[in-house]
Amino acid sequence: MKLFRRFLFCLCCLLLPAVAFAQVDINHADAKTLAESLSGVGLVKAEAIVAYRKANGPFARVEDLRKVKGIGSKTIEANRDAIVIVGSTPESPRPMFRGP
Repeated sequence: MKLFRRFLFCLCCLLLPAVAFAQVDINHADAKTLAESLSGVGLVKAEAIVAYRKANGPFARVEDLRKVKGIGSKTIEANRDAIVIVGSTPESPRPMFRGP
């Protein structure tokens, strides 16, 4: 029984950080998921994010959340590590065109 309890304790210790640092894709998550995943974002703000996304298309950058009423710099900074945009890639410099 002690071995089983230790096993459960170790399992919880390993899985808890993964749950605590779960990331959310702001372009695909529904309002409930956004509200549960983002600090300082309740259901009303989460619904505003979804409504803005539906009206204006997907977010290209995390900073674009500032365009949503009720979402400011503090909210973005508090959640920066939890927010992902699936399919986005960091901007890279365009290759120089070298003619023939």
